[in-house]
Amino acid sequence: MKCWADKAYQGGDGIIPVPFPSLRLKLRQRRHNSTHARIRCLGEQAMAALKGWCLPRKLRCSSNRVTAIVKAIPALRHAST
Repeated sequence: MKCWADKAYQGGDGIIPVPFPSLRLKLRQRRHNSTHARIRCLGEQAMAALKGWCLPRKLRCSSNRVTAIVKAIPALRHAST
């Protein structure tokens, strides 16, 4: 599974892609940070939508259905943008 972490997860030994932490970056490093931020923002927006709806607290159905619903929300959020 791909994981895109923020600057707090330094030291993932290349397994977890993180942005470059410095302010003075070369062009390639700036491009990497920009691409990294675009990918992460999709997940961040989907999680914010989940938190805003308080969905997991309000659902009263089986855990299999909750899992499917929670998985569908980021996909629908991504498709609508």
